[in-house]
Amino acid sequence: MTNKNISKLVSDNGIFAAVAVDQRGAMKRLLGDEGTEENISLFKKLVSEVLSPAGSSILLDPEFGEEGIQAKSKDAGLILAYEQTGYDKSEVGRLPRLVEGLTAHRLKEMGADGVKVLIYYDVDESDEINNKKKQFVEEIGKELVEESLPFLLEILTYDEKIGDEKGKEFAKVRPHKVIEAMKVFNEPRFNIDVIKVETPLNMNFVEGFTSDYIHNKSEAQAFFKEQDSISEIPYIYLSGGLNAQQFMDTLEFAKNSGAKFNGVLCGRATWKDGTAELKNHGEEAARTWLKTQGLQNLESLNEVIQNTATPIR
Repeated sequence: MTNKNISKLVSDNGIFAAVAVDQRGAMKRLLGDEGTEENISLFKKLVSEVLSPAGSSILLDPEFGEEGIQAKSKDAGLILAYEQTGYDKSEVGRLPRLVEGLTAHRLKEMGADGVKVLIYYDVDESDEINNKKKQFVEEIGKELVEESLPFLLEILTYDEKIGDEKGKEFAKVRPHKVIEAMKVFNEPRFNIDVIKVETPLNMNFVEGFTSDYIHNKSEAQAFFKEQDSISEIPYIYLSGGLNAQQFMDTLEFAKNSGAKFNGVLCGRATWKDGTAELKNHGEEAARTWLKTQGLQNLESLNEVIQNTATPIR
């Protein structure tokens, strides 16, 4: 772990209780026919305005998040996304790309207290592809050291041969994919301060969460413990599209399995249904939903985090 200051990103007791609203392609899909640039920016502003006072920090993107940056609570840290959304489907390997025209210095000028970069990573992909991704991450790490900005790396795993990362076949290999990817990026040469990572299991296929399970409870607990044991730097969980209750149940399971995760950077589990309010009923309806159900989701999640996450010392 580097020595960069992450105090602005965590709560007073050293736990990540951060709100993620840097989605771009995913948010456009959620808003459907109403997914204009104006509405994407508006929804990000509403989430920032209503939810950032209850979070330790907020993650926004520089493309549609400018109003959100202005609207956030002064007490919430600001994490800015550096990568373009998605990947070029015409190329093999889901190669990462940075937002054009941006630099770490520019993100710092925009008020960033930390920078997040997402990569898609398959440890079983070819060395040619994975070496490109390692070089990409290493170069960003050096750039962020120069700017003294904390580096949060988000890893999403996949397997092109299987596809459907939410399906049963991928769920069987997910522990291997997630844990091995974490091992790779724990190396000091990447200068990563925090890894934002998937839980090692798709909980929709774990005993106790479904009757159609592929991992029993003891196997699942072992994978959480293994993931924890290999992490040399702080790690936080992403919600991965789970709803609020599913995600909170997952955090409880992780804690009871011995995982010493350091908090969450949670997006859709908190605010997803608010997009339907904006799409169907307009700005005030979305704001009202966020002030009621959205805030309740976040406060409930924060309570669970305080009881399950391990503070960063």
